[in-house]
Amino acid sequence: MKDVMSIVSSARKTDRINMKDITSLMIDDFIELHGDRVFKDDPAIMGGIGKLNGRAVTVIGNQKGTTVEENVQTNFGSAHPEGYRKSLRLMKQAEKFNRPVLNFINTSGAYCGVEAEERGQGEAIARNLMEMSDLSVPVLSVIIGEGGSGGALALALSDEVWMMEFSIYSILSPEGFASILWKDAKKASDAAELMKLTSADLLKLGIIEKVIPETEEKEVLEKGYIISNMKKAIDEKLSELVNVPKDELIRKRYDRFRQF
Repeated sequence: MKDVMSIVSSARKTDRINMKDITSLMIDDFIELHGDRVFKDDPAIMGGIGKLNGRAVTVIGNQKGTTVEENVQTNFGSAHPEGYRKSLRLMKQAEKFNRPVLNFINTSGAYCGVEAEERGQGEAIARNLMEMSDLSVPVLSVIIGEGGSGGALALALSDEVWMMEFSIYSILSPEGFASILWKDAKKASDAAELMKLTSADLLKLGIIEKVIPETEEKEVLEKGYIISNMKKAIDEKLSELVNVPKDELIRKRYDRFRQF
């Protein structure tokens, strides 16, 4: 069993499953859609339409790069307001055409630069939360790496939230937590232990519904195998959720978050 900071390090690795892997290995006939129709396209969030085992779906997620150049281009997966507005545009489009929404989250948090604040970062995240709570189509979110702060929650107000085994989900980074609590970022390891940010902790606490295994009998599973298992689990869950009456779906989503 990995210690907590090892899991944090694993969640941040650049070779983890990313959106390009999802859209090429899990989703058939994927077509990427761009822009928020307000300002511009944000490469930190990738989204579009495709098919999962023949079912039309909308797929949205944070895109991190595997190289420094790619990470700079995608802002390390930290979205600007236009990224969240793009994701909301695609979710509302999915609702119009009765397509389930799949969100894949991997971000340390929303971008906190001056220009993001000038363009309404807080409002964009808040609007996502409000609109997602009332979507009449199934919404499933999977944290595939880092799930940090409101930047992650803006894609995670869903019917169910799942996590990959070595991903993390928290209000801020362990370094940030330690800086606030002890004024010392070097105590990040102690902070990580307190924060209960691992998939095992959050499953036990009832914050998430499912953990996607990345190991089997202590052996690390191949990326393609993990994605295949994830695809099967998602397909089974969507088959269940699409049969739930819309009013009941919305009520259950509301009740899920009210219990916290």
